[in-house]
Amino acid sequence: MDLGAEHLKIPGSDERDFALKPLDFKVTGKESAEAQRPTWNNRMEFILASVGYAVGLGNIWRFPYLCYRSGGGAFLFPYLIMMLLCGLPLLFMEFSIGQYTRLGPVHALARICPLLKGVGLATVVISFVFCTYYNVLMSWALFYFFNSFEATLPWTSCNNTWNVVENCSSGFPGNTSHLQSASQQFFDQRLLEKTNGIEESGGIRWELFGYLILSWVIVYLCIFKGVKSTGKVVYFTAVFPYFILFALLINNVQLPGAKNGILYFVTPVWDKLFEVKVWVNAAAQVFNSIGIAFGSMISMASYNKFNNNILRDALIVSFTNFFTSILAGFVIFSAIGYMAHIHNLPVDNIATDGPGLVFVVYPEVLSTMPVHQLWAPLFFFMLLCLGLDSQFATAEVAITFIKDEFGPQVLRFLKREELLTLAMCIVGFALGIPHVTKGGIYVFQLMDHYTAVVSLVFLAFFEVVAVCWIFGVPRFCLMITRMLGKTANIYFRVCWGLLCPVLVLCILIASIVQYTPAHYETYTYPKWAEGVGWGVSLVSIVWIPIGAIHEICSNKGSFLQRVKTATIPTLDPDADYALPEKQNIDNPAAENLMTSVA
Repeated sequence: MDLGAEHLKIPGSDERDFALKPLDFKVTGKESAEAQRPTWNNRMEFILASVGYAVGLGNIWRFPYLCYRSGGGAFLFPYLIMMLLCGLPLLFMEFSIGQYTRLGPVHALARICPLLKGVGLATVVISFVFCTYYNVLMSWALFYFFNSFEATLPWTSCNNTWNVVENCSSGFPGNTSHLQSASQQFFDQRLLEKTNGIEESGGIRWELFGYLILSWVIVYLCIFKGVKSTGKVVYFTAVFPYFILFALLINNVQLPGAKNGILYFVTPVWDKLFEVKVWVNAAAQVFNSIGIAFGSMISMASYNKFNNNILRDALIVSFTNFFTSILAGFVIFSAIGYMAHIHNLPVDNIATDGPGLVFVVYPEVLSTMPVHQLWAPLFFFMLLCLGLDSQFATAEVAITFIKDEFGPQVLRFLKREELLTLAMCIVGFALGIPHVTKGGIYVFQLMDHYTAVVSLVFLAFFEVVAVCWIFGVPRFCLMITRMLGKTANIYFRVCWGLLCPVLVLCILIASIVQYTPAHYETYTYPKWAEGVGWGVSLVSIVWIPIGAIHEICSNKGSFLQRVKTATIPTLDPDADYALPEKQNIDNPAAENLMTSVA
């Protein structure tokens, strides 16, 4: 999985011969000629891996809540518009970057815009930080999965050792009551053994510690052979959740009260369309759901064959993600409507956002369903599959970077690529341990707020500026012509040149204006924790100015000359097209060469 064959030196073209050096992300080098980059066995593996990454837990717990809070069915209009104007073009852009350069995000973005080469490294950092705490959700899903095999689901009763009986309701008290449901207490007191704040770590929850080990073992077994193993796993993990979602939907719509829940979800409140926040929420949901600026889509596309039809793939992934969000909304709100019916509560007293929806509300719903012994394990296994697909992609970003940047040195030390993947999983596990302490939920919420909310928008803005404005739409369209045989149409050119940068800038400004400090339920974080949170954000963001300063200082001339030189891409579609493997990609011998793996 080292650098692809397309980075062979062009005879007589010294400016295309770039040495790989730490913090100097200029790419090719003679060593890369020796090692060929593997490819997906077929296009279906790439599509399923991309769909699995884009469709995650956020589709289950975030989109339905945003939809009903932002005008119900009316929210689908701005959501679809933002998908067309922002989500699809940016996904096509990232697929194109990865497939054309056959490099991970660090080296690919460094070639496109040396001045903003730090954006690539920032995406690697944010992806790795993300995967260290995202796998904690997998440990929770495993905990619920194994507990759901009991004859009586343990979150249905207040007669357990972990319950605070005087504050426990065996039914669902709703959002306006001071009582807690048995399901809420199971989550707080049994799963988390939650302390009063981040100041009280409370020691390690050894049961969750074991499940965290198990979740990382599962991740390792699925990705240790790179795309060759991941490509096989996604046939199951990306497809299976749809069987469960459809089965749950068929079951749920037959329950009493389901109709009221669905109507609450889809009934349009047209006045909401005049609120700027609704449009910002729609753009942010599209943005975060598809996973722009995490580097994962660039990494996965870098294992494609050079002339793979990425436009078709981008359309499939975008609209599958859109469809899944709608499907999940019907599944969740039909169940919430049923729950509101049996507890005689309004739907809005039950609907909630975030992990509480799938680890508190939905377990309560499952416990009241007929044949809950079947539905409960299937639901939590579905959550595990959804999370694992996203985890594969984010972990692969860091692994791809190390192989691209330090491949020969690392392999001389570790001997086998599988050991590099193992080392990355061990580091990710170690960094996830604070999340499985008794105060771990506060660490989790802090990390999620400052990684997925604060850092990501900054990275996305600079990535779009680097590609769409500095590298330029004409050059980018030439790349697409080299791969697909035809240029991008006027729709994509307008989106890249104007709409995407403006929309991302609007999201960035709205995120700054609407910024609120992290909190968990009613708990407010102390100032030192806020400082830690901003430190987590800076761990990724800081590489953007560092990369720019390094590039400017490395150039010669006056300051303006150095800046101008730093904006000149080292990726030239005209020169790159002269490379033999890009001219003869359809030649079977050339294809065999590209897909061979030592």
